[in-house]
Amino acid sequence: MNAIELRKRLKGKKPEFLRQEWFRLSSLGRKWRSPKGNQSKLRMHKSGKGFIPHPGYGSPAAARGLHPSGFREVLINNIQSLAGIDPKVFAIRVSATVGRLKRAGIEKVAKEKGLKVLNPRKEADKNVHK
Repeated sequence: MNAIELRKRLKGKKPEFLRQEWFRLSSLGRKWRSPKGNQSKLRMHKSGKGFIPHPGYGSPAAARGLHPSGFREVLINNIQSLAGIDPKVFAIRVSATVGRLKRAGIEKVAKEKGLKVLNPRKEADKNVHK
């Protein structure tokens, strides 16, 4: 079993971490906040009061930082930074601050080198004329 499959299986077992009293006050939302109260049952790990995030719930070390496709991500701002990237290990993500024309050039060079682009241009952007 590879690291991605193992991470997926383990994350399926992980409980949902909910804020204390989330069901009582809708303004709290379902986001996690650590319990701070002196008499807090959740902070004291009383059974039936919910789960607290701990290091044991983390991903396997081999899968940490991997994209779901199995590649490591590299952020690209220009064509020159594509040099020396191994297409078997890395996939590229074009920075959000890169414009349409420069992005088109980066994607063209990436395709020639066999690199996977994690955030390719949309089809509507490809048909826009200068």
